[in-house]
Amino acid sequence: MSTETRTATAPAPGTGAHTPEAAGIISDARQRIDDLDGRIIGLVQERMAVSAVIQRERLTSGGRRVNLSREMEILDHYRGQLGKPGTALAMTLLELSRGQI
Repeated sequence: MSTETRTATAPAPGTGAHTPEAAGIISDARQRIDDLDGRIIGLVQERMAVSAVIQRERLTSGGRRVNLSREMEILDHYRGQLGKPGTALAMTLLELSRGQI
């Protein structure tokens, strides 16, 4: 067992890390998160556009703007994959995608 003790230092600015190595890892991981968030936002915008096509075609053909049974399938899918928070995420996506036309 090592008798070395780690000396605590002040957190690196903006990361909360106490070592340069940890600060570097955190900074890199945050960049990955920022990149993922950009991709997620792009996918949500794409989903909204596809949903608008579906709604437009449904309304044009005499149907309703919202298909509740389909929305329940989506809620179940997200809940099954992500647990209870998945339901909230799915609700947000559905809300963003409704009434775009």
